[in-house]
Amino acid sequence: MLEPDPTTRTAPASTRAPEAELGGPHTLQILTTEHWSLLAARSLVYTESLSRTSIFVAALTGSVVALALVAQATDFGSGFAAFALVLLPVVYFLGIVTIVRLAQVNWEDARWVQGMNRIRNAYLQLAPELEPYFVTSRFDDDLGILQSSVAMRKWPGPSQAFVAVPGVVAVINSVVAGATAGIAAIELGVGTGGALALGGAGFLLSLAGVVVWANRTIDRFRSDIEVLFPTPPPDSSS
Repeated sequence: MLEPDPTTRTAPASTRAPEAELGGPHTLQILTTEHWSLLAARSLVYTESLSRTSIFVAALTGSVVALALVAQATDFGSGFAAFALVLLPVVYFLGIVTIVRLAQVNWEDARWVQGMNRIRNAYLQLAPELEPYFVTSRFDDDLGILQSSVAMRKWPGPSQAFVAVPGVVAVINSVVAGATAGIAAIELGVGTGGALALGGAGFLLSLAGVVVWANRTIDRFRSDIEVLFPTPPPDSSS
């Protein structure tokens, strides 16, 4: 049999090209490609966040319109209460799953920001003289992620939670819980004052439950962050 063409033989492992190092010829191209990939992933995250929130708001709006029509048809009778007690819990469930998914989406976004911070760290290792021109962080801990995602250099106060989209959805959804409890109380004949009290209690219980769950979720997410380039102390040079 004929010998194979020597030019088609696979090179021995010892003569193959070594893996690219940080200063290799393809390093910048690889880092740039990964950076754009993370940007695309963040775009998908924003799209899903907006779509899930829009679905909840649309469902709530449609439910309010339907309740108004039923109220006119039944003169706020027992039929209206029965319809509301069937419809509003469904809207509340939709709000809860929306909050949970928004928390997951925010965690995904934090992971992509962490990846971009690591790439930015590599950029500055390749060209340290460019550091004054970067406004986002090159550190991949929770503080670095915060600085790159929302342009904050320190942790915001507790009120920031109700400014973000999950907090807004939580407040609106808690109003739905309070309305459900109030309508149920009226149907049970406890009077207007009792219905308002039960409605307020339902609102507070729902909101408090979401706040407790969110704090635990955030603490768990922060503990799961694998840090390679921590933010130096304030008195240290970066």
